[in-house]
Amino acid sequence: MIAWLSGRIVRKSPSAVVIDVGGVGYEVAVPLSTFNGIPEPGADVSLHVHTHVREDSLSLFGFSTELEKELFELLMGVSGIGPKLALTVLSNLSVENIMQSLNTADEAALCRIPGIGKKTAARLCLELKDRIAKLRPALPTSGQYRPAGGEGQLEDAVSALVNLGYKRQQAEDAVRTAMRGRPDVPMGELIRESLNLLLKR
Repeated sequence: MIAWLSGRIVRKSPSAVVIDVGGVGYEVAVPLSTFNGIPEPGADVSLHVHTHVREDSLSLFGFSTELEKELFELLMGVSGIGPKLALTVLSNLSVENIMQSLNTADEAALCRIPGIGKKTAARLCLELKDRIAKLRPALPTSGQYRPAGGEGQLEDAVSALVNLGYKRQQAEDAVRTAMRGRPDVPMGELIRESLNLLLKR
């Protein structure tokens, strides 16, 4: 089982990164919280990894801190929460906000995440409220990667939001609003602000 990867970034997107480790390229799915701290291709990166094994596939999920990984694994331990939905939760809310929402049973905040309905939100709060108290405090992540602006950046941000379950037109409207007057806004910040706009609707 792979628990840690350290190597050179070959390719990255808001949903995944390819890491060259000793000449072998590993594709690792990441939440937006981790993507925000990943540097440019060619630089080195180290990620905590969860290896998800199924009969027909083996998938890797990477996180900038062990706390993110532990929370991801806790989320997957709840009935009805698979790795994709757990990643969506971490991409929509910060680790601190997720833990606070679970601790205070703020089901409304969780229901604003695509794919989380009232029953699932209630189940998350019920099953994880006591368990999250045992998690360690969040650790700081590395600096943000600042990509070039323009239509390519807009399309990447829209694709990331669509992958999180939002409708394309909703995602595009939110990204264009977040980009207004700031063509060179960092990708991580752009997606985070677009998410905030979508969650308020």
